[in-house]
Amino acid sequence: MMKGLFHIGRYFLLLGTLFKSLERPRVYFKLILDEIISMMLGSMSIVILISTFVGGVTTLQTAYQLVSAWIPKSTIGSVVSASSLLELAPTVVTFILAGRIGSSIASQIGTMRVTEQIDALEVMGINSAAYLILPKLIGALFAFPGLVTVSAFLCHAGGLIAGDLTGAVSSVEFTQGVQQWFEPFQVTVMYTKAFIFGFLISTISAYHGYYTSGGALEVGQSSTKAVVYSCMAMVVADYFVAQIML
Repeated sequence: MMKGLFHIGRYFLLLGTLFKSLERPRVYFKLILDEIISMMLGSMSIVILISTFVGGVTTLQTAYQLVSAWIPKSTIGSVVSASSLLELAPTVVTFILAGRIGSSIASQIGTMRVTEQIDALEVMGINSAAYLILPKLIGALFAFPGLVTVSAFLCHAGGLIAGDLTGAVSSVEFTQGVQQWFEPFQVTVMYTKAFIFGFLISTISAYHGYYTSGGALEVGQSSTKAVVYSCMAMVVADYFVAQIML
């Protein structure tokens, strides 16, 4: 219990140092841009693959459950759309991104810690926490909503294609259901989750990397902890977002 409180306190203290003694904005602009490009390009292929097939599977499973003649097939499109916007794109896909992006952040910063590169930055009078973590945090706040947008689109596209190919629901009926029951507030919830999850994954992963001590073995352990604790924080945050906004 005390150890958990210690890490929580140190985590918030680290966040408090991110905006102290900053370098020139031009320095951070390039670092942030590099992080956005790295996160989006490095994760795009897995987002495309997972989102397309998740949308298709959701369509087929929904069609399997809605076998009653009293329920119009257009309902399948509405269910898939709501599921994609509220949970599949912002949560399920983001769990995958926690493994891809979170572990990368933790290993990068952890390697710099064990090779004493962070100590060198501090000797030069640079706020190492701000220089290393802030670009990754801001980059995640831009990259995650972008990736979630792509994921939501492909979930719908995968569902439409799978339904049409298997005959479970025609593309016309699927589209009709999406349009008929679409609520713009679902998009607001989706982006709210994307921002919150992006913040949690980037900061928790950076925390574990920043306080790595030892050698290569400890860097690997920090990467594992970063993914585990990021996912745990996301589950809790997902519940509270649903409780407050829905």
